[in-house]
Amino acid sequence: MSETVCIRVEHVSKRFGKKIVIEDITMDVKKGEIFGMLGPSGAGKTTLVKMIAGIAEATSGTIHVLNTKMPNLQVMKRIGFMAQSDALYGELTALENLQFFAAIYGLKGKKQKQRIEEVMELVNLSEHMKKTVNNYSGGMKRRLSLAACLLHEPEVLILDEPTVGIDPVLRQSIWEELERIRQKGTTIVVTTHVMDEAEKCQRLAMIRDGRLIAVGSPEELKKRTNSQTIEEAFLYFGGARK
Repeated sequence: MSETVCIRVEHVSKRFGKKIVIEDITMDVKKGEIFGMLGPSGAGKTTLVKMIAGIAEATSGTIHVLNTKMPNLQVMKRIGFMAQSDALYGELTALENLQFFAAIYGLKGKKQKQRIEEVMELVNLSEHMKKTVNNYSGGMKRRLSLAACLLHEPEVLILDEPTVGIDPVLRQSIWEELERIRQKGTTIVVTTHVMDEAEKCQRLAMIRDGRLIAVGSPEELKKRTNSQTIEEAFLYFGGARK
């Protein structure tokens, strides 16, 4: 793998029984970029990021992350993964949830306390630290899930629909923080079906029906299709594939 490549996906397919969910996808994610996966619900984005994170295995093809073939337990510890469904303990407070996840990541003492305070400030939940998660709104749970996957300062951050249910103002602040994290060298992969979020990515993979239909920067994709918007470009590539 090239020094500039963080994630390499080569001829990856995934089947569940006879159903093909991902079909022969090949692409690279560069180090230190926000790489978006854009596509409608059911396109296969979640399945693909789970395989990149090492949570699921490809039926065929290979995935390398940080120069290591996935799945690999040691590399998985260097990845932060935020799923669509919140993996939180509702009967515990936000603080207790983060202490639990911090312990899994090996964070202790002052370092643990410092990181919990930092990530809670980042997602604007510091005032709700001691509230039980069952009393959180859906948007607050998404923000707490984001805080949890940032605790160990991962080299690779994989976010599956991270801003679903979050109000527009906070959504903007989260994207600003993702850009700051990226500038520090973290590679970020984000799935979305929101066009304005796609515009914020350095590069995009457009996925439809389990297939990769286009890859490039938002500007490149618009230029190649003579489109004014990413949505127009997506419709063009989606139609051109048929």
